[in-house]
Amino acid sequence: MTAQPSNLSETAPVPSAAPFQTVLTVALAVVAGTVLAVAILPTWLPNLASSLLGAEPKAYWYLSRATAIAAYVLLWVSMVMGVSITNKMAAIWPGGPAARDMHQFTSLLGLGFALFHGLILMADAYISFNLAQVLLPFSSQSYRPFWVGVGQVGFYLWGVVALSFYARRVIGQRAWRALHFVSFVVFSAAMLHGVASGTDSGTIWMSGVYWASGSILAVLIFYRVMQAVKPARD
Repeated sequence: MTAQPSNLSETAPVPSAAPFQTVLTVALAVVAGTVLAVAILPTWLPNLASSLLGAEPKAYWYLSRATAIAAYVLLWVSMVMGVSITNKMAAIWPGGPAARDMHQFTSLLGLGFALFHGLILMADAYISFNLAQVLLPFSSQSYRPFWVGVGQVGFYLWGVVALSFYARRVIGQRAWRALHFVSFVVFSAAMLHGVASGTDSGTIWMSGVYWASGSILAVLIFYRVMQAVKPARD
């Protein structure tokens, strides 16, 4: 029997990077939409103004929690698409090209949500982070500094992996593929950060999200590993 490559990095197709202009346009649209919402919604929803500007504003805390969950789900979708490309399951659904686009766009979009999740905490009266505490890992002493730091480290690693799409020609294909294995560290850091420091991690529905996302991803990874091991045994 002809030997087949067992290394995941030798068999996976290489996603092409989305045009930078497209990513920039989406980012500007998100910023513009946020500014417009801040300007219009208090007029349409008077109670929102008191939640944002009152003596004990809670909207910022809710926004941080919501965007954290959105970022985690988008990271998970990106991971699922990436692993599905390497284990050939993407050919069944949604198709190779669609999976590659989803893999990249969900990663970049999730990264934006994660950044918003951290920055909006500077407006929250309870957490009251400053910019240094948001950006420097393990520098926040007021709220679970270790687990917050784990999330911050994961965010920076996520940024390196996501933006490596645009540096592939510079660093080379082999280094680019090797760098993508850091995604598993990123996902682990995000889950640990959420479970240990997330306000909603103790709820049944959020526990279900963590168990379901982790289990599905583990099954996909196990299937890919079995694909790599089988040819070696043959």
